[in-house]
Amino acid sequence: YMGGAITALNRMAELNESVAENDANAKRQATLYSVDQAYWLVVSLKQKQQLANSYLALVQKLSDDVQKMFKEGVATKADGLKVDVRVNEAEMQVTQVEDGLALAKMLLCQLCGLPLEERVSLVDEQQSPSTIHLDAQPQIVADKALANTSRPELRMLQNMVDLTKQSERLVRAIYLPHVLLTGGYFASNPNMFNSFERKLAGTWNVGVLVQVPVWNWFEGAYKVRASKAATSMAQMELYDAQEKINLQITQSEFKVKEAHKRLLMARKNIKSAEENLRCANVGFKEGVMETTEVMAAQTAWQQAKSQQIDAEVEVKMAQVNLQKSLGVLNY
Repeated sequence: YMGGAITALNRMAELNESVAENDANAKRQATLYSVDQAYWLVVSLKQKQQLANSYLALVQKLSDDVQKMFKEGVATKADGLKVDVRVNEAEMQVTQVEDGLALAKMLLCQLCGLPLEERVSLVDEQQSPSTIHLDAQPQIVADKALANTSRPELRMLQNMVDLTKQSERLVRAIYLPHVLLTGGYFASNPNMFNSFERKLAGTWNVGVLVQVPVWNWFEGAYKVRASKAATSMAQMELYDAQEKINLQITQSEFKVKEAHKRLLMARKNIKSAEENLRCANVGFKEGVMETTEVMAAQTAWQQAKSQQIDAEVEVKMAQVNLQKSLGVLNY
């Protein structure tokens, strides 16, 4: 009997294994979160690449129309120069988004452990934002009690609290009575009791060792008090982390709702921008609108499309953030 030290050490070994497992889970969830971010970044840039190509086609068609009008004498050279500038800007946007897409795919490959030059094709790359229906989105219930058992960070802090409690027991065991029971059998040939006898013989021995601390100048009380203080600090750190995680869950839940509202507004804006662009094109063909008005309508249409793409990706990332906050982000 060692005052409970052996039991405490065995329990501490089990807790250390649990800490290692929870640390691995935390790192896995962090990796999955980074992969999700890189994945939706690629999807967003792919859709913006398609948008940039569509916008470039619009301004190039407008440039061709203005050049024809200039040859017919119904447009000025200044109009043609304005449209040419917009064409150059659209071409630069295409180049920038293509470079960004290539870098984003390299980042995704790096996170997935693939060669950087690997050609990857994502499932959601070819989907347009309008194909995602909010009614079909899974509603994640923000259960804070679930987060307290699912978040590996909280489980690690709980393990630290348990470890400090076992350390307290270990310190207390040093200053408790220790009892050691020994026993054995000693044999020799020749016989140690008769050196002339060539025969294996021996003797049994049994002993009891008792150690009782009598006086240590209150050293044990001070060390036990320090261990209790360490346990209290670990418990306070756990409570503080629980409050912060509950706040993070609430914030993530609000972000999901805001992202849904922003996507609904973006879809309404795109309808207005498309109608405005249609009216501008019709007015330009009829000669009642200037090229600047058509370019403004095209720019508004491009911005509305871009906002729709950003809102769609924001909905996805908000859901991923909520899953990570709840500790349920898995494969």
